[in-house]
Amino acid sequence: MSAEVPEPDEVTGPWWEATRRRILLVQSCGACGHTQHPPRALCTGCGSDRHLDWVEASGAAVVDACTVVERAMPGFTPPYVVARVRLAEGVLLLSNVVADDPYLLATGDRLRLDWRPLPDGRALPVFVPSER
Repeated sequence: MSAEVPEPDEVTGPWWEATRRRILLVQSCGACGHTQHPPRALCTGCGSDRHLDWVEASGAAVVDACTVVERAMPGFTPPYVVARVRLAEGVLLLSNVVADDPYLLATGDRLRLDWRPLPDGRALPVFVPSER
């Protein structure tokens, strides 16, 4: 994959490190119970900057919205799916869904987590259709 991937920083570092072990983390606020992604310094639910912790996501998800892209982009061969994925934990992620026939993917379809390796050992979370 030749697309630019950001370097970890003080907020995203734990998330990126977990991807090396193929673990998907989301942030959870101990003050209000809100879960969020992408990683942030503040809770988007209550604004707390002291109660955020990391929790492992199950990897189970459903398609919330999706589109099939038919234009080439570095690291992707068209057609490919860009989807807003709702994790079982309630968090929305923008991701890629790798499907045999991208045109058959629909809102509500169940997905499971997979990984796209990066050259430096990190990985990007992607999703594949779950067995029915």
